[in-house]
Amino acid sequence: MEQIALGDRLVGRNAPVLIVAEAGVNHNGDINLALELIDSAAQAGADVVKFQSFTAEDIVTPTAPKAGYQRVTTDSSESQFKMLKRLELSEEVHAELRKHCDSKGIIFLSTPYSRSNVDMLERQGVLGFKISSSDTTNLPLLDYVARKGKAVLLSTGMCDMQEVRAAVNALCEPGLQQVALLHCTSEYPAPLDESNLRAIKTMGDEFHCPVGFSDHTSGTCAAAWAVAAGACIIEKHFTLDRNLPGPDHQASLEPNEMSELVRVIRQVERSLGDGQKRPTPSELRNKQFMQRSLVARRAIAAAEKIEAEAITCKRPGIGLPPRCWNDVVGRRAARPIAADEVITMDAILWE
Repeated sequence: MEQIALGDRLVGRNAPVLIVAEAGVNHNGDINLALELIDSAAQAGADVVKFQSFTAEDIVTPTAPKAGYQRVTTDSSESQFKMLKRLELSEEVHAELRKHCDSKGIIFLSTPYSRSNVDMLERQGVLGFKISSSDTTNLPLLDYVARKGKAVLLSTGMCDMQEVRAAVNALCEPGLQQVALLHCTSEYPAPLDESNLRAIKTMGDEFHCPVGFSDHTSGTCAAAWAVAAGACIIEKHFTLDRNLPGPDHQASLEPNEMSELVRVIRQVERSLGDGQKRPTPSELRNKQFMQRSLVARRAIAAAEKIEAEAITCKRPGIGLPPRCWNDVVGRRAARPIAADEVITMDAILWE
């Protein structure tokens, strides 16, 4: 599972980083705002725009309190149920959003929160499913999603490795081979010192699957650092305006910031290279001028036995390299070598 596929888009080892603009519920229940989010995400260069698909009755009790960050960003006297009810999107709206994504050349994804939402998204022909950190431990839902046979991007916020293992097993036991994990800190915004980007490598080493980062920190730095730490997927909340009402706007990037994030991630990718240690084309142009060769410290006569005191190492690097020192000392000169002459192969009797 070192790669998964979303249609013809490969994700994972040796593939470009998949950049997911998490529109989430930042549409505020307004289809026109949702369409604008798609336009802006595509213009910013994101690969995917992702929404959330839920029916409030399926996921929360009528009296469930809001999370702390939700109480800060929305009416604290309103229940979580009422807030989510306002943010639901109908199947007809989902169809319109999917169609609009296709027209803009950006992948449509959404997070289902119940079996009925999974079925609805399947009817829309989604290329895969994104599972929220809130459902990483919801093994019955994971089993249901896995049996659809589509790629799954699984966030792992609030989970330890034992819980992640159980989730991966629940997805793979039905035979699913397309699983990617997202490291995540489920706070909004997340403290930078709780990002723990080294967990990306930890999960990659254990599960041998694509691992990304769902970034809830402020700004764009942690996401770019995550790519350097090995993340092959970056998900970031995205809004048209952080001042809009709603639970997630304040922890989201605005359009110009999303464009900058895409630009920086692509630069990080370019800087990472392929991991093979070798001179680059630009270095090869400098190599002969900056590295050293064996050079005669004084004049050396033909047939003279070359002693260590007779040679040194100087630029340019067009002759025998310094690593040949021990091979040259003790051999005889094949011809006269002038003082400060770069020593080349033909100057030494090798027999």
